[in-house]
Amino acid sequence: MHKKRNRNAFSNLPYRNRTRNWNLIHILHLLHYRRLPILVAGFLHTLTLSLRLSLSPVMSAIKHPFQLTSSSSSPLCSLRASLLTLAVLTLLSFTYLSFTSLHSSPPSSPSQLPIKLGGLNDAADEEISDVYHSPQVFRLNYAEMESKFKVYIYPDGDPNTFYQTPRKLTGKYASEGYFFQNIRESRFRTEDPDQAHLFFIPISCHKMRGKGTSYENMTIIVQNYVEGLISKYPYWNRTLGADHFFVTCHDVGVRAFEGFPFLIKNTIRVVCSPSYDVGFVPHKDIALPQVLQPFALPAGGNDTENRTTLGFWAGHRNSKIRVILARVWENDTELDISNNRISRATGHLVYQKRFYKTKFCICPGGSQVNSARIADSIHYGCVPVILSDYYDLPFNDILDWRKFSVIVKERDVYQLKQILKNISDLEFMKLHKNLVQVQKHFQWNSPPMKYDAFHMVMYDLWLRHHVIKY
Repeated sequence: MHKKRNRNAFSNLPYRNRTRNWNLIHILHLLHYRRLPILVAGFLHTLTLSLRLSLSPVMSAIKHPFQLTSSSSSPLCSLRASLLTLAVLTLLSFTYLSFTSLHSSPPSSPSQLPIKLGGLNDAADEEISDVYHSPQVFRLNYAEMESKFKVYIYPDGDPNTFYQTPRKLTGKYASEGYFFQNIRESRFRTEDPDQAHLFFIPISCHKMRGKGTSYENMTIIVQNYVEGLISKYPYWNRTLGADHFFVTCHDVGVRAFEGFPFLIKNTIRVVCSPSYDVGFVPHKDIALPQVLQPFALPAGGNDTENRTTLGFWAGHRNSKIRVILARVWENDTELDISNNRISRATGHLVYQKRFYKTKFCICPGGSQVNSARIADSIHYGCVPVILSDYYDLPFNDILDWRKFSVIVKERDVYQLKQILKNISDLEFMKLHKNLVQVQKHFQWNSPPMKYDAFHMVMYDLWLRHHVIKY
């Protein structure tokens, strides 16, 4: 007569047997969640129980070897059969899993998934995962900036002299003027300094330059103005200016602010000439894109079939790299390199129309590392070739410039043509497509529009606003 089995037999097993059975059951659960057929899972579960029962007398026999008889061979046979069955079922399981994995597409990693940013386009959202370092982080931070960021503009200074208002919204230094105007038109301005995250020092060196002020007098004017703000308001002394910023596009403005050491050391400098070798601090200061507006012609894009010229540059030889570029490639048949600016006498907007016909527009640094030619190239749909060392490119901590431009070290100017020819048609098409996506970031508007140059500068400021106020 068979002894009645204990339903809680698993809990009565010795610890080692219990651990062995738990491992097998854990494997069963893993196989089950990999979509293994229920039938196979059931077989394996049954096999687990049979193994446990088969192993029990065998383990007993090992503990008492002298009690073995001829009848003890039965458990050993049962064990062999169970192990053979396990091997066969394991082989079938792995075969099934391999077959199903080959016919199912693997899930994409989070970094490969396109992120759609709402509001980029009134008609439809755009996938911009290829041009941002961290599209998801940008989306979240940008939304927070729009809802929370506040800037206080010091009201001091006569707008008819050097303060508060822009000189003009045209020309090579239009970026400075647009910022002065946009900050007053935007939601970011606050009249309550206690709500402000940052404080704007609204003095324009571009206006000083327009009125013929010398560099020496600029330095004195800036110093007197800032010292007046420090003595009148308590806000500067809470951080020694770490939560203050100023904006200047002309390089003379950078030099004018150097007369007051704390302006250079602590404040956030938003400048068009952000060179690492002249005191620009990339984790504190911000590169202001130099944009020559208004643009003479509409934006280019999605017109790669019309771009038959390999490379193009025309301009003054006012830097060492430009002299080398012109000397080495001026007579080349595939690169369109002009020693000087194209004369207007040759035709209407000839210079701008060259951008439409060219794949790669070469942008060497001039008297400073920056050049308005970069924004021109982006606007006209010509992939910019950055040929300027130590240049902290605008929005470099947000945009991945290697996804829509070609960055070449100045010492490689002698291999420039080969570098460009090595870029395949497929790579060029991708660069061009990404370039079209970032055009809105290098466009100023009045009033400002979402994701335009002004908002990108404000986003950079937002990333730098976290300071402790004493």
